[in-house]
Amino acid sequence: MCYLVAKNVDKIGCIAMETNHGRHLVDFKHKLSKEVDIRKIQLVTISRPSAYGEYEPYRFVDSESEFEEQVKLL
Repeated sequence: MCYLVAKNVDKIGCIAMETNHGRHLVDFKHKLSKEVDIRKIQLVTISRPSAYGEYEPYRFVDSESEFEEQVKLL
């Protein structure tokens, strides 16, 4: 288990989604990277949110579609 996090470098907070390591996650991150301005949106995979205070506050979403929708609004 891990968390995919999307952060706008100019704003406080982030969007996070619990997920699993693997090819599907890599493909999903590549897809998102092509759809957003990667100079402004940081996509990272972390082990546990409590260890990464620089991304707080976290806004957790429940699905990839919701994550993608929210990332595009950042």
